[in-house]
Amino acid sequence: MAKSREAELVFVPLGGVGEIGMNFALYGYGPVDNREWVIIDVGVTFPDPTLPGVDLVLPDTRFIENELHNLRGIVITHAHEDHYGALLDLWPRLKAPVWMTPFSAGLLEAKRQAEAGAAKVPVNVYRAGETFTVGPFSIEAVAVTHSIPEPVSLAITTPLGTVVHTGDWKIDPAPEIGPMTDEARFRALGERGVLALVCDSTNAMRDGDSPSEQAVGEGLRGVIEKAPGRVAVTTFSSNVGRIRSIAEAARDTGRQVLVLGRSLKRVIDVATELGYMDGLPEFVSEEDYGYIPRENLVIICTGSQGEARAALAKLARDEMKSVGLSPGDIVVFSSRTIPGNEKAILEIKNQLIDQGIKIIEDGDALVHVSGHPRRSELRRMYEWVRPRIAVPVHGEAAHLVAHGSLAAEAGVPEVAQIRNGDMLRLAPGAAEIVDQVPFGRIYRDGKLIGDEEAVGIRERRKLSFAGHVAVNVVLDDRYEIAGDPDIVAIGVAQVDARGDDMEELMLDAAIGAVDSIPRARRKDLDLVQEAVRRAVRSAANEAWGKKPLVTVFVTR
Repeated sequence: MAKSREAELVFVPLGGVGEIGMNFALYGYGPVDNREWVIIDVGVTFPDPTLPGVDLVLPDTRFIENELHNLRGIVITHAHEDHYGALLDLWPRLKAPVWMTPFSAGLLEAKRQAEAGAAKVPVNVYRAGETFTVGPFSIEAVAVTHSIPEPVSLAITTPLGTVVHTGDWKIDPAPEIGPMTDEARFRALGERGVLALVCDSTNAMRDGDSPSEQAVGEGLRGVIEKAPGRVAVTTFSSNVGRIRSIAEAARDTGRQVLVLGRSLKRVIDVATELGYMDGLPEFVSEEDYGYIPRENLVIICTGSQGEARAALAKLARDEMKSVGLSPGDIVVFSSRTIPGNEKAILEIKNQLIDQGIKIIEDGDALVHVSGHPRRSELRRMYEWVRPRIAVPVHGEAAHLVAHGSLAAEAGVPEVAQIRNGDMLRLAPGAAEIVDQVPFGRIYRDGKLIGDEEAVGIRERRKLSFAGHVAVNVVLDDRYEIAGDPDIVAIGVAQVDARGDDMEELMLDAAIGAVDSIPRARRKDLDLVQEAVRRAVRSAANEAWGKKPLVTVFVTR
């Protein structure tokens, strides 16, 4: 019993708190020097233009890698990329058993088969309503609704109390795919006593309630019914409820459905196996496209975020072999714009408009709804659960602060404002940040995973701004220059403002740098190398106003 008296319960986010995406949370239980840990969610975020060449951005897991002897398991709340997308890449570092719902496990396996050399992750399958044990944590999965099948909140119980970790959720009175958010179970947990509610903040700045998924289905049906030609609908590939809504609207208006995009097809295969597509007519193939009258077709396609290689972008560029759109067709964006993707999406919309295609988005008709709770839904969750501590997560600073104020107004005694890397002690005693742990970002770059330096991003970024110059200087036996140095410039301006050749200017600078060193000191080849490097950069900067990366080879 002595051990439980000195035990603590702590919460440590390594991603997703202070940002949207890359969710990675840790709960630790036990004495300070010997805590046992469970990971909740292992998400990714996507690179922006400041990360040239990077494929994925992953959370830095150094802290928990140093605690692997005490890591008891990994639990995934649902299969959105920002909650499970880093699992295949990071599991070889973590090597702990994983718990997932059937749909999440099916998507992980489909993803693994599509990636050469991906790790085989040992998965324990659980369902909403079930309770399982991970080390000292008793974990109950509670059904919620969200924009993907089988999302759950987790009630995590330890001898120091129960924490409800909501994951992504909303209260939908009429979801396309059930079950509904389990109000009775949340109320029962509240009656029993909840120490802390660690809760989604994405829509904490939006008043009211989210519309239901079925209302979106009706909005889509209205658009399709009135459309004179083809209708292409782009949405998030993981939103099986939305795919069903679109397919049902097509069926009810006498149209057939064509699906374009690898990720959509993969999700539909998994959803079909689990029975989520039952009762829908079969989808048609690309080969059938030419035989279906325009007014009888609905296309569901990837590319809602402006991804250059997705199906919608190819349609916008008219690059598809057997499928195309015609003037008078309609493209529906049944999605929200993820911050950072605005420019790419706008470009695709303009390409479509240039082809005479009409765009319909959220402001024109009810064709999308978020999967996260607005303020009225958050208030109801606080009424049901009545936690002692509110911990806003899953949001940027503005969302977290707005959520914290709402929780305080709802009568929660303690609101803990934390960010990535904070170690929050939930019990015993008042909620308090007791430590800071290493956190940050690592990158998947081709076949490698590492930090900015390890995978060369910092240098690559410099290259993208000012190019690269390679200079090869050969010295003879008397340390004189043997012929003109060789110079190769990539990504550098060809001529300066006066029209002088840039390579010639840099070449003259390289020769001048060697000539300015007394012959006796040229035996120090490193000195010659550095003098040439500085002179070439300086000449480029003077003529062009930019400093390229310069690599110099000096040989004798």
